[in-house]
Amino acid sequence: MITGSIVALVTPMLSNGDVDWDSLDKLVDWHLDKGTDSIVAVGTTGESATLNCDEHCQVIKRVVDRVAGRIPVIAGTGANSTSEAIELTAEAKNAGADACLLVTPYYNKPTQEGLYQHYKAIAEAVDIPQILYNVPGRTACDMQTETVLRLAEISNIVGVKEATGDVPRGIDLISRAPADFAVYSGDDATAVELMLEGGKGNISVTANVAPSEMAEMCSLAMSGKAEEARTLNNSLMPLHEKLFVEANPIPVKWALAEMGYMGLGIRLPLTVLADECHDTVREAMRSTNII
Repeated sequence: MITGSIVALVTPMLSNGDVDWDSLDKLVDWHLDKGTDSIVAVGTTGESATLNCDEHCQVIKRVVDRVAGRIPVIAGTGANSTSEAIELTAEAKNAGADACLLVTPYYNKPTQEGLYQHYKAIAEAVDIPQILYNVPGRTACDMQTETVLRLAEISNIVGVKEATGDVPRGIDLISRAPADFAVYSGDDATAVELMLEGGKGNISVTANVAPSEMAEMCSLAMSGKAEEARTLNNSLMPLHEKLFVEANPIPVKWALAEMGYMGLGIRLPLTVLADECHDTVREAMRSTNII
């Protein structure tokens, strides 16, 4: 089971929008050095929605090769087309990914039965561990707990990223899911509380800029050290909050550029962080001692 601090890695880009492969390598090396437990390549924070299919697969392969088996790599392979999700998931398996993360189909708003059949088809088509990803604030599609529990009965569906921020909902799922089914937080601000109740880790935006702190926080929470985990989490709260002052990954990519790890490249329709937000994000970075 993949556990701990799981960074939803950004995809660095040059000013012309091309993938910045050198910076991607350096970010992976940094996370390995700072104790990140696992990397998600080409998730939401990795701009999966604006990479073409070839780039998507190339970034996954690059991260897998750079990690070289030292920590697990989870490939973001979700799509709003089941056939496309199957294709991306198969490519990720061929690239050597350890697992795949599949967001609920966005825009077309499937029923709960449609969600079940979508994920069942992918699981049957590609023999690789698969993690469901529920983020209704982005997809306009909320996968209900009963649907997750149905899917948890499929052997290679091994977990879910719950990005609702609804801790009681997550706790209810943990209490009813099979013991070998992992419930991960996808909400940095509430992740500690979910892990203290049995969550297996946090798929994190904040870990992009504070990898060692997030790794320590997850370790403390999963060890049941509630006071220490909450104290560290409170110190990181400015990042949890201000890295969403504009749509993710706009602020976190700007923050990494400010830290010198990459340039400001980002793809339309996303734009570089607005000037009036610079001081807000910079102050959060200073108050958490990452700059």
